[in-house]
Amino acid sequence: MNQKHKVVFVCTGNVCRSPMAEFLLRSRLQNDGRWTVTSAGLSAGTGIPASRAAVQVMKEFGVNIGSHRSRPLDGATVKSADLVVAMTRGQQQEIQSRYPESSGNVYLLKTFMPGGREDDLVDPIGLSEDVYRSVRDEIDVALSGLLAFMEAVERMSGGR
Repeated sequence: MNQKHKVVFVCTGNVCRSPMAEFLLRSRLQNDGRWTVTSAGLSAGTGIPASRAAVQVMKEFGVNIGSHRSRPLDGATVKSADLVVAMTRGQQQEIQSRYPESSGNVYLLKTFMPGGREDDLVDPIGLSEDVYRSVRDEIDVALSGLLAFMEAVERMSGGR
């Protein structure tokens, strides 16, 4: 029996970076059924749509995030996740502080980029669509490394 794995992307408000990462990864996985992908925010309200600029720049990639609604990160979400991927070091530290039992599963998104960068992904809220495009493109590059890491997680857990 195949075990289903879960990855959760986390940012601040869950209306820009983490939903873009969530929907980009879902589009790459193409519903293969092995992974559940979701997102949440450390300071998110509940039910807020993705920002207009995030929706627009994702459309340029052929990905529709119009159905996204924000949700706050909670302990159950973290506990059920195989991987929690934060957009900034501060967020990574906050998640590890709030949920110390899961700190070994919390990663910084840019560490999956070529060269394993350790810097933060800029928060584009309120900035131009060009900034959103840049953020989207950085997420897209990091996802290639994340996908390779996800395959390793599956192998280590005996998944197929």
